[in-house]
Amino acid sequence: MIKYLSLAGLFLVAGCHSTSKTTTSSETTATSSDPVVYAATITESELKEHLYTYASDEFEGRETGKPGQKKAVNYLRQHYMDLDIPAAKADGDYFQNVPLEMAKLPDGSMSINGKEYSLGEDFITFTPLEGEFTEVVYAGFGIDESEYSDYTGLDVRGKVVLLKAGEPVNEDGTYLLSGSDKKSSWGNMSEGSDKRLKAAKARGVKAILYVDSDNFQRYERYYKRMKSNDRGRLGFKADADNPALILVNDVMASAIFPKLKDLKGAFVQETDLVASLESSNEAISTENVVAYIKGSEKPDEYLVISSHLDHIGVSKDGSINNGADDDGSGSVALLEIAEAFQLAVEAGQRPKRSVVFLHVTGEEKGLLGSRYYTDYDPVFPLEQTVANLNIDMIGRIDPNREGDRNYVYLIGSDKLSSDLHQLSEAINEKYTNITLDYTYNDENDPNRFYYRSDHYNFAKNNIPIIFYFNGTHDDYHRPGDTPDKINYDLLTNRTRLVFHTAWAVANRNERVVVDKMSK
Repeated sequence: MIKYLSLAGLFLVAGCHSTSKTTTSSETTATSSDPVVYAATITESELKEHLYTYASDEFEGRETGKPGQKKAVNYLRQHYMDLDIPAAKADGDYFQNVPLEMAKLPDGSMSINGKEYSLGEDFITFTPLEGEFTEVVYAGFGIDESEYSDYTGLDVRGKVVLLKAGEPVNEDGTYLLSGSDKKSSWGNMSEGSDKRLKAAKARGVKAILYVDSDNFQRYERYYKRMKSNDRGRLGFKADADNPALILVNDVMASAIFPKLKDLKGAFVQETDLVASLESSNEAISTENVVAYIKGSEKPDEYLVISSHLDHIGVSKDGSINNGADDDGSGSVALLEIAEAFQLAVEAGQRPKRSVVFLHVTGEEKGLLGSRYYTDYDPVFPLEQTVANLNIDMIGRIDPNREGDRNYVYLIGSDKLSSDLHQLSEAINEKYTNITLDYTYNDENDPNRFYYRSDHYNFAKNNIPIIFYFNGTHDDYHRPGDTPDKINYDLLTNRTRLVFHTAWAVANRNERVVVDKMSK
C-alpha cells in the first residue's frame, strides 16, 4: 500500500504474530460446479512457497523500474504461462508497458511584481515552469461541470489560473453539487485535485496556482523530505503536457489577489509573474502483468481482480524491504486465485464472465500502474468492467485491533453498490466466516485508506470495488516485512474469501448493480 501522500493525487496526475489456525475446509462431498472444490486448492503450502520466492532478497524489494521488479514480473508471467492462462492483450504479451519518467525536483524561484518567493517555503511544486506572465485569472474552485462551472465566460488558454480548495455551499449549508450534506468528489482532497487538473488541461491552462491553506504545511513537510532524500517525482510521460501545478501559501496568493477572500466570482488580475523552475527527466521502464480467463456466456463483461506487484526497494543503508505483506501477500493470493479458476475451467466450469488477473506496477509511487490501466490504456472497456476486487496486504494482523484474529478489513464495498456489499456479506457467511471489519470504511477515516490502493482508480470511474486489507503493523514499509512473519492460515482463508466472492460476481445472472454513482 502506498504511504499516505495526498500529494500523489495533487501532483502526479499515496506486528502481532499468532500460531493458532483458522483455515476452514469443507467435508462436504462437492460436485465440480461447487466453488468449494476449487477454493480448497488454495493452500497454505503453495502460498508460502510462492511468497518465500517472491519476497526474497533476490527480488531486491521490487522497486518500480529496478531489476528486482523485472524479476517479479517475469515470475508472474511464467506462472500464467505454466497454467496455460492466456495474456489479456490481443498481441499475446502478458506485459502492459507503463511509460513513466523520473523528474527531479525542480530548482529555481518565482517572483511577483519584483518580489522573489522561495520554493519549498512559499510555494511547492514538482513540475517545471518557465516564463513571464502579465496576468493571473482567478477561477474559484476550478470546477467544470455541466450544471456548474467556474470557467464560464473565461478564456484561460495559455494563462495562469489561481484556484482554491473546496467546493460551493448553499445557504442552508448543503453542498451545491451533491445537493446534500455530503461533499462531491470535487471536495475530496485526492479526487478533487485530479479533476481540477484535468479540467484545467481541457481548458488549455498553462499553470495552476493552488491555494489549500488547511494542508499547505503537510505538503511542505513532504516536499522537504523528498528534497533531503534527493528523490524525484515518478509520473507518466503522457502527463508532460499537463498544466504546471504549484501549491502556494496564503502570503503568496495574497500578493497576487490582495482581496482573495472577498472574491465572489471570476476575476483577472494584472500582475508581473516570473517563473524560473527547471527540472530534468529520465525515462523509466516498467510494466503491469495482465492475464485473463474468457467468460463462457458473458465474455464481454469483465471482473478485474488486482494486486500491486511492486514495493519500495532497497534502503539507503542497503537493507532490502522485501514487502512480504505489502503486497507480496496480495500478489501470491492472486496467483492462487487464478489457478483455482483455471482448474475450474479444466473441469468444465468456465466462469460466465471474463475474469482479469491484474498485477499493477508503481502502486508505491502513486497508484501509477492501475491509473495507467484505467485512464490511459484499459485492456478491456471500463464500461464493461463489472467490479474490481483489490488485494493489498492480507497476510498479517493489525496489532492495534482487538478481537478475533480471523478478520479482514473491507473498504469500499458499499460505496458504489449496495448489491456488491450484500453479496460480499452473504458469500462470507456461506463459505469463510471471517469477521468483516469496516473500521476503515468510514468516510472520515483519517488514514484515507480508500484512496491509497489501486481499487481507487476503478472506483473513481464508478466501477464497484472491494478492498481487502489487514491493516498496518510495525514492519510496514520496513525491512522487517518478511515471509516468516506472515500468518499463512489467515492468508489462506482471506484468499479463499476473495475467490468465493469473485466466483459469485463472475457467475451470477445479472451484473453487479451500481446504485451510488459518485459525482
